[in-house]
Amino acid sequence: MMRRLLPLFALALTSCALHPLYGGGASGEVGTMLRLVKVAPIDGQTGWLVRNKLVDRLRESGSAAPQYRLDVTLDDNITGFGIRGDRAVTRERRTLRARYQLVNLATGGVVLDATAGSDAGIDVVSSEYATVAAEQTAVERLAEVVADQIVARLGVYAARTAAAR
Repeated sequence: MMRRLLPLFALALTSCALHPLYGGGASGEVGTMLRLVKVAPIDGQTGWLVRNKLVDRLRESGSAAPQYRLDVTLDDNITGFGIRGDRAVTRERRTLRARYQLVNLATGGVVLDATAGSDAGIDVVSSEYATVAAEQTAVERLAEVVADQIVARLGVYAARTAAAR
């Protein structure tokens, strides 16, 4: 039964108009547009982490003049819950939200305004050092996730812009 359906699946996949977002690699339209994005400084240690992740993923070109600026505002929050009888927190949730705008430098207009975010749970243990280390590890992971979400959305914008031309 499955062998008879396999050709139908193959035909359905070829007709669904799916194509790779980064077709052409770094020299493709999406890769080229992403290299023309300059990431503006972001406040705080978490902002520094997110900005570095974005710069790494966008592969900012030092030689080409940027055509876009990415402005990012972060909301980093730690909330304690899971309270014991002695009112000590046993669990925390670290939430990182980013509002970002892609600004066309030629016109000064905002061409993309969106948000990204993620959260992580942290166990609070008796060792303060271990808890602080867990919070730091969580924010590093959250910075990666948020940067990935932003770059993916920028890639979709670049692909749609290229298709509209």
